[in-house]
Amino acid sequence: QVHVVESGGGSVQAGGSLRLSCQPSGYTYGRYCMGWFRQAPGKEREGVAAIDSDGTTSYVDSVKGRFTISKDNAKGTLYLQMNSLKPEDTAMYYCAADVRGLRCTVVVEQYNYWGQGTQVTVSS
Repeated sequence: QVHVVESGGGSVQAGGSLRLSCQPSGYTYGRYCMGWFRQAPGKEREGVAAIDSDGTTSYVDSVKGRFTISKDNAKGTLYLQMNSLKPEDTAMYYCAADVRGLRCTVVVEQYNYWGQGTQVTVSS
């Protein structure tokens, strides 16, 4: 069983930065995908960024050039560095894992282990 726990959310003004962290546990071998997703009030959950076990990344167009997904294998931690934040980035952000060895995407339905979420609020 894989568990993921997010941290690092908060409130910032537009143009500011935040770094989210995710601590997965319970899976230590094989290929995997880790992703960040977000859900704003009244909207469907959407993919933000994903990274596979080899470090290959993918992003949704709306965050390219502003957000960076990375992982520290020594610490076993996943990060999402968010720069140039906009009010439309306001959402609950979730970390998720897929340990089936599939090609990594930012499609919500691919992921089967989810954290509880951390709130990001960007004010104008």
